[in-house]
Amino acid sequence: MKILLLGEYSRLHNSLKEGLIALNHEVEILGFGDGFKNYPVDYKIKSLFKDHRILFNLSKLFSKFFFINLIKIEHAVRAYFILKKLDNYDLVQLINESSFQTYPYLEIKLIKFLLKKTNKLFLLSCGEDYYSINYGLTNSDKNTIMTPYLNDKSLFNHYKFTLEKISNKHYKLHQFINQKCNGIIASDIDYHLPLINNSKYLGMIPNPINPDKINYQSIKSNDKINIFLGVNTQNQIKKGITYFELALNIISSKHPDKIILTKTEDLPYKTYINTYNSAHIILDQVFGFDQGYNALEAMAKGKVVFTGAEKEWLDYYNIEANTIAINALPDVDYLVQKLEWLILNPNQIETISKNARAFVLKNHDYKTIAKQYVQTWKNA
Repeated sequence: MKILLLGEYSRLHNSLKEGLIALNHEVEILGFGDGFKNYPVDYKIKSLFKDHRILFNLSKLFSKFFFINLIKIEHAVRAYFILKKLDNYDLVQLINESSFQTYPYLEIKLIKFLLKKTNKLFLLSCGEDYYSINYGLTNSDKNTIMTPYLNDKSLFNHYKFTLEKISNKHYKLHQFINQKCNGIIASDIDYHLPLINNSKYLGMIPNPINPDKINYQSIKSNDKINIFLGVNTQNQIKKGITYFELALNIISSKHPDKIILTKTEDLPYKTYINTYNSAHIILDQVFGFDQGYNALEAMAKGKVVFTGAEKEWLDYYNIEANTIAINALPDVDYLVQKLEWLILNPNQIETISKNARAFVLKNHDYKTIAKQYVQTWKNA
């Protein structure tokens, strides 16, 4: 099949592409490269307004006085001219409801144009969309990225763009895609739960990880325990990074001779993926049911990852708590307790490290996942 994967988050579509190519499919990716992470794409939607400081400041002033986002307009225009040059595809998969990162009405126009070039259109529920944000807002007892906002409405400015996903304008886009697509696929438990009763839902297909590009690094726990925290400043509130930072302050004062702390901010993917090679423990995110892409890649390297590992995830994969990953919660004392348990019992780090790698190989191998996608697409 000839396949167009539209959009890229955290290397998901790149790994899927590698798996599909191994199955002899022809695959191309159109997208932005996910900002500073700069993932490779075949057709890149660039933005002069984003890349040049003067133009960026001009766009901010224009938006302030005329309420028009020039960057979003530019995205739509550049995407249109790329789509115009592309041939027909057997199927197209959108990585998100806002794959073109433009105004909802322009997203609709671009998808209508895209539908002239394909027989099948699929939506991947991955990242913020109407389903996941609405679920988070209406299930306040659950541990989601909306939890900080529900607990503190003064965070509105940090959630301004997130809350646009439930606006009337976006809802029209949401309905349009739901009507036109052949089916919706969830990438992990966080997106699976909101879709369970949706008639277009085709099921969850776990994130594809390419272990051929990620070497397992055997952990030697007789050294100081190296703890790594890689921060994406754009979403650190939604990830619950403050809880990790407070926990690390306590741990570093209690066990200064037993640990090494490493913290980075906003690293490009190629730099980030190798920065934590010497780490034993990775602090990923507090708010979530399941592991995101960064956590899975770290687990594939054999790291002990503090991330989403809620009961729903344990039940889905039929595994025991704290054997594959450590479930991170918005509770500083709890995080300190779990970190201290590992620091004082380094043999547990070695065991979880091996389990983590084995889990990724069993449940997230990119070739196996690519086969699941192909079968799901064909059956839709």
